[in-house]
Amino acid sequence: MTTRAVAVDAPEPYQDRLRARPEIEQWPPDAPAPQYIHEQPLSSPSKEATLRAAIDIRRSPSRHLARTEWLRSLNSFSFGAHSDSDNTHFGLLLVSNEDTVEPGTGFDTHPHRDMEIVTWVLEGALVHKDSTGHNGIIYPGLAQRMTAGSGILHSEKNDSWTLTGDQEHANPVHFIQMWVLPDTANVTPGYEQLDINAPLDQGGWVTLASGMPKHSGARAISIRQKHAALHVARLRPAETVQVATAPFVHLFMAHGSISLEGSGALAQGDAARITGSEGRRISAGAEGAEVLMWEMDTTLSFR
Repeated sequence: MTTRAVAVDAPEPYQDRLRARPEIEQWPPDAPAPQYIHEQPLSSPSKEATLRAAIDIRRSPSRHLARTEWLRSLNSFSFGAHSDSDNTHFGLLLVSNEDTVEPGTGFDTHPHRDMEIVTWVLEGALVHKDSTGHNGIIYPGLAQRMTAGSGILHSEKNDSWTLTGDQEHANPVHFIQMWVLPDTANVTPGYEQLDINAPLDQGGWVTLASGMPKHSGARAISIRQKHAALHVARLRPAETVQVATAPFVHLFMAHGSISLEGSGALAQGDAARITGSEGRRISAGAEGAEVLMWEMDTTLSFR
C-alpha cells in the first residue's frame, strides 16, 4: 500500500530551535517571534511524498531516561540535554514524555512558545498554573491542552493539597506529556480541559484532542493543528478496535497490553510508529489496556 502525504520543510533557524528545545530554556517575553514552518496544502504536488506502509516498534527500555531526585522522565524523542538527530519527531509529534513526579515537587514556572501541549495523567494528580490565570488539578480521564502561542509561563506540581486543603500525600503523579507544532504561529495563548471518563468507560476510541475539521463537534478539546488528532481508548480484556487510516499514526501503550495486527504484543511503555496506516486491528490483553493514538496526515522535513 502507498499513501500520499505532505512533508513540511523546516527552515534551518527553526531546526536549530527544535534541537535546542528553547521551550525549556530562558525565554524573555520581548523576544522576537521564531521563524515558523509554513504549511502547504495537501494537494500541493511539490510537497507530496509517497509513503510505503511500515511499522517501527519502539520498546519501552529503548527510551532515554532522565532522572533527578524528584523526577523520572522517559523520553520517546530528543528532549532537553538528550539529543539524537535520528529521533527528533514522528509526523508532527515532537515530544512524548512519560513522567513520574514525587510529591511536593514538580516543574517550577517556565516558558513555552508556539507549541500545543497535551497532558494525560495516568495516576495521581497534577497541579497546573499558568500566566493566563488558569489553575487546577489534572487527574486521570481529564483531557487537558495548553496552547503556548505567543508565549506563556506555567508550572506543573504534585501538590494538590495546596488547592484542595487536604493533608499532604505521599503519592507520585504519573503522566504523559505530548507536544505538537501548531499550524499557526504567535497566536493568543489558551487552555482547555474536559472530563472524558464517561465516554471512555463505554469502550472504543474517544477523540481526546483534535484540530482536524472532520472531528469538529466530536472531540473533547481542540488543538491548533489541523493535521493532527489524539485519540484514547480504555479497552476491556479482549476488546478490539481499529487503528486510524492515516499517513502517520503513533500508538503508545499507557496501561496494560495489546496485540497489534501483524506486529505482535505491545506492553506498557511500548510504542508503534506506523507509516501508511490502513486500519490494522489492536486487541487488549487479559488485563485490558489504555492506548493513546496520534493520527497525523503531515510530517516535518529536515533537509
